[in-house]
Amino acid sequence: MNMILHRFLAAFGQYLILMGKVFSLPERWRMFLKQYVKEMSQLGVDSIGIVLLISFFIGAVICIQIKLNIQSPWMPAFTTGYTTREIMLLEFSSSIMCLILSGKVGSNIASEIGTMRVTQQIDALEIMGINSASFLILPKILGLLTMIPFLVIFSIAFGFIGAYATAIMGVITVDDLTLGLLHEFNQWYVWMSIIKSLFFAFIIASVSSFYGYTVEGGSFDVGKASTNAVVRSSMLILFADIFLTQLIS
Repeated sequence: MNMILHRFLAAFGQYLILMGKVFSLPERWRMFLKQYVKEMSQLGVDSIGIVLLISFFIGAVICIQIKLNIQSPWMPAFTTGYTTREIMLLEFSSSIMCLILSGKVGSNIASEIGTMRVTQQIDALEIMGINSASFLILPKILGLLTMIPFLVIFSIAFGFIGAYATAIMGVITVDDLTLGLLHEFNQWYVWMSIIKSLFFAFIIASVSSFYGYTVEGGSFDVGKASTNAVVRSSMLILFADIFLTQLIS
């Protein structure tokens, strides 16, 4: 038990030291802005497709499951749309979507930086007097933080579109679904979803970068670091979700 605690504290200390190096003013703003735009494209824009696809089908499945399994003459017809909206806003489009992104984005970040570490590209940056931590990691963190609110909005919208697709299939009427989606709508839930996703995005980018930056060994160790990054990021997202939900609900 003491050994596990010691390893955790050592890793956490390394993480804090690395973040201290990351959050420093860029020495070359032109290069930083170029990297920032590149990371927004790689981490955010390239993830739009999978976010839209998964959100569409999850919205449809939620709507179908609620309609088929929670039927009661005592329950209003709009309950299906109302419940679908609450699930998409409160959990899926922030927490579950970020868990999915931790697999795609997190492994990408860890493997990219890890490969640079084992091929000594990071050492070359340090020899040239460049703050490699800030140069490589800061654009990734800021790029994902910039794009994550858009991914959340797209996820919510396509989840609702998926629900409307089930209405076309005859699972529920369009009027009942629309009434449920609009019933007692609380705008704060959208903002809460975005706020939570910002914390999750920081976890994904920073933790994955940490495991890639501190990797030692060869290509096998890069793959192991990539796996560890996804697992640790997912665990931290779940823990953070519990506290953030209680804090900002």
